Order: sequence, then structure tokens, then C-alpha cells
Amino acid sequence: MGLTVNVKWIGVALGLLVGLLSRDAAAQASNPNVLWQIVHGQCVPDQRQHRDPKPCAVVNLAAGFAVLKDISGATQFLLIPTRQIGGIESPSLLALFAANYFADAWQARGLVETALGHAMPRDMLSLAINSESGRTQDQLHIHIDCIRADVRDALLSERPNIGWRWTALKTPLAGHPYRAMRVTGPTLFGHNPFKLLAWGEPGARADMGPHTLVVVGMVFDGRVPGFIILDDHADLAHGDWGSGEELQDHACALGH
Repeated sequence: MGLTVNVKWIGVALGLLVGLLSRDAAAQASNPNVLWQIVHGQCVPDQRQHRDPKPCAVVNLAAGFAVLKDISGATQFLLIPTRQIGGIESPSLLALFAANYFADAWQARGLVETALGHAMPRDMLSLAINSESGRTQDQLHIHIDCIRADVRDALLSERPNIGWRWTALKTPLAGHPYRAMRVTGPTLFGHNPFKLLAWGEPGARADMGPHTLVVVGMVFDGRVPGFIILDDHADLAHGDWGSGEELQDHACALGH
């Protein structure tokens, strides 16, 4: 599946977005439709009319997604469907022929590497979607960025114990109890994290909203490419908002 990438806009997208998005988090939270307005109102029409996805870096009309440079961090990008989907709680994500947006997000990781100016090992790159309570936008978006160095170290340590079924990690990540499972393969095509969670965790399918998902590239047994998929469940009473984005490093210390 090809990406229509306009590389020149990667460097200038942030500047263009300053006029569209407030840098103040509270202001963003007051307009939970900003991402949808940008993708639906600007990126998609520009791609259709001018074959230029600005202010997005990518618009793939056939696959139904756009990739937008986030205003936070130098390397963070967001994959956003071109049709309106609320978030992880949307039943459409579990439909029989639902798009695998995580697979598309992993294929777009090259934008992070372009922003850094060099390639990155797969175990330094990650994808994250926040829970319904842990997000500020009501259009589904997957964060594409570097993983935190301490999280990478913890996953490398626990890697031998992470199997094909969901199991609790021994080590909290960012102070929160995550569950993990592994899948193998160079891409996520054939492995949809939304469905792996919905059908693999008791009760998840009926109530996806409190869950957050994080996917980290990994190599198993020294040579087998794959992924560690992480899940946490929001627990507001204990200060856990279910924001898997907390495991990412938008300053990308591992890339410098």
C-alpha cells in the first residue's frame, strides 16, 4: 500500500499549524474537533484538488487515512482516518473488514526517521492511542513517535517473558500496570491491535473506551522481527487516565 508523501511539508507543517491550533493544551481540549477539521476541511480537499496534502504530510485517499505533524515535539506524527471515527471505543474498528490503522501507522514511521535525519532500530519506535478519558480530541488518531528510553529498557528486560497471550508485566511502565503480548512479522498487516485486545482480554470488546494501546517494534530471538503490544485500563481513582502516549518520548532522546 503506497503512501502519497509530500516531504517538503514535513518541515513546514508545524509553522502552518500554529495558526490553526493553539499551543495551549487547554485551548485544544476546548475544541475536541480540531484534528477532524484539519483533515476533513483542509488536507483531504487539498489532496483531491491539488494532489498536495498540506498541511498534512500524507493523505492516502484509497486507504482512508492522513498523517499530520503534531504541534508537540520535533518527531511526533499522528495518523488520522479520513472518515469520522470517535476513538478506541468505536465499534467500527472491530468490524469484519475494518481498516488496520495501526498497520498503516507503522508503515508511516519513516516520517519520524525523516524528521530525525536517519533510520531508527524498530525497537525505538512506537505507536499509541489514548483511552476515551485520556484524550483531548474526538477524532481517532494514533501517535507515531520514539519510545521512552526507560520503557524500551523495561521491555527488553521483560521480552523473554512476553508471550502470545495477554499477561501482566512485572515492571510498571510510567508508574502504571500494563499488560503485554507479542506478535511476529515485519509489519502489522494481519495483526490488528484493536481486535487482539477486544478478543483477547475478558470484557474488553464490550467496553473498549477505558483501554489504551501502545505498539513497540521489537526483535525476538536475535533475528525475528515483531512487536510488543501493550494495554492499560484507565483507573481515574488512582490517577491513571489510560494515556499510552505517556510511554512515548516526543523529544526522542534515543534518536540523538
